[in-house]
Amino acid sequence: MKADRRCIIIERGDQVGGLARTLWHKGCGFDIGGHRFFTKVERVERLWRDLLGSDFISVPRLSRIHYKGRFFHYPLRPWNAFWGLGIGNSALVLSSYLWRQVRPLPREDFFEQYVSNRFGDRLYRVFFKTYTEKVWGIPCAEIRSDWAAQRIKGLCLMQAVKSAFFGDRGGKVKSLIDKFDYPRLGPGMLWERMADEIQQGGSRVMPGREVWRIDHDGAGRILRVMHAAADDDGGDLEEAVGEHYFSTMPLRTMLSRMNPPPPEDVLAAARALRYRDFITVNLVLSGGNLFPDNWIYVHSPEVKVGRIQNFRNWSRDLVPDAEHTGIGMEYFCFEGDDLWNMDDDAMIELARDELARLGLARDAKAISGFVVRVKKAYPMYDENFADNIAVIREWLDSFENLQQLGRNGLHKYNNQDHSMVTAMLGVENLLQKTGHDIWAVNTDGDYQETASAN
Repeated sequence: MKADRRCIIIERGDQVGGLARTLWHKGCGFDIGGHRFFTKVERVERLWRDLLGSDFISVPRLSRIHYKGRFFHYPLRPWNAFWGLGIGNSALVLSSYLWRQVRPLPREDFFEQYVSNRFGDRLYRVFFKTYTEKVWGIPCAEIRSDWAAQRIKGLCLMQAVKSAFFGDRGGKVKSLIDKFDYPRLGPGMLWERMADEIQQGGSRVMPGREVWRIDHDGAGRILRVMHAAADDDGGDLEEAVGEHYFSTMPLRTMLSRMNPPPPEDVLAAARALRYRDFITVNLVLSGGNLFPDNWIYVHSPEVKVGRIQNFRNWSRDLVPDAEHTGIGMEYFCFEGDDLWNMDDDAMIELARDELARLGLARDAKAISGFVVRVKKAYPMYDENFADNIAVIREWLDSFENLQQLGRNGLHKYNNQDHSMVTAMLGVENLLQKTGHDIWAVNTDGDYQETASAN
C-alpha cells in the first residue's frame, strides 16, 4: 500500500541499509554479515519482488560447521555427524539425548537448559555452547531462552535421525531452508531502490545525519528531533518536525537523548541494556572459489573468527570474474575490548592467518582488505533484559506519536523480514489507527527460516 504522505528519514550511516547495506571494494561486493531473504510473511515477500523484479535471484544454501578440523553440515545430517564425531562420541550424544527425553530439566529459562532438553547435554556442549559463547561473549547459562526459541524451535535431533534412516512420512520434519532469495548485487540493492522510490515520491532521505536530541512536551507528544552530521558530536543542530515519529535507534541511545530526560528508573533500565558489537574483515582473494559454502560457522575455539562468508557463492555478480573471491571474516566483540581496539592492518592480518589456519585458503592470494566495525549490532538477551524492557516500554507507551521499530528500536533479535513487519504495522497504526502491538512481533518463537522437509 502506498499513501500520499511525506516523510523525512534521518540515517546515521553514509548510505542506506544499516546492517543490510552492501559495500564494494576492488570490484567485489560485501554484506555486513550475510543477509538471506526468506520469509513466511506474504506482504514482505511481495515488497521484495516488486522492488527487485528479475534482480531477485534464487541461491542454493550450503552452510557447514567447522569443529576440531572437521566440517559438519548444518543443519546436522546424522551420518555426516556420526562419522565426524566418531562412533564413541556419537553413541554418547545419542544416549545423552535419550536421557534428556526421559529426565528433562524442569526449567527452560536459559539457553543452556532449552538446548539441552532438545538435543541432550552432550550435543549442546559440542555444537552449541562454544559457538554461542563466541558470538555473545557471556556463558550460555546467562543467555535467556527467548533467543533460542526464535532460532531453533522445531529442530529436533531425533526427528532428523528418523527422517534420515526411515524417511519423513507426511513431510513433518522441519529443517533449515535449502535455498533462499537474494538481490543480485547484494542486500543494499533493495534499500537503495527503496530510497529512490521514497525520494521520487517527494520525501527526503538524509544519510550521514544523527539524531542528537528528541524534544517532547512531557505529556505524551514528541515535538521535534534535532539532528547534525553524524561525525559532528552534536554540533550545528538542525530541526526536523513531524506529525508522527518512528525510531529504530538503539533504545539505550534514544532514551539518553530525550529532552526532558525520562524518569531515573527508565534511564537505569536503558543503561542496563547490553549489546554485542561486530567486526567484519573483508578480503579480496585471487585463486578461484575457495570452498562451496555460502558461509561457515566456526565453532573451533582456537581461532577468534565466528563465521566466514563466501560472497561469490551468494551471487556471482558480487565478484568481478572467475579468479576472484570476496570473503567476509566475522568477529564478535564488545566495544572497547582488545579485538575492537585492534588497528585495521592487524585485523586484516589476523583474518588472513585464521583463514589459512582453518585450511580454507591454501592456494589463494590476498589482494586487498578492509575492516568494518558495527556498534550495537546485536541486542543481548541477558538475565535482566526482559525486566528492563518492561520498564522502558511502560514509559514509551505514554507517547501518542512515537513508535519503536526494528531490531534495535525494540531490543529484539529479529530477522530482517520481522523488522520490516514492524515497520509495516507501525505505518498501519498511523494511517488506519489499527492499534497493532509492535512489541509482540516475533514473540511466538516461530523461526522464520524453517520449512518442512518434503
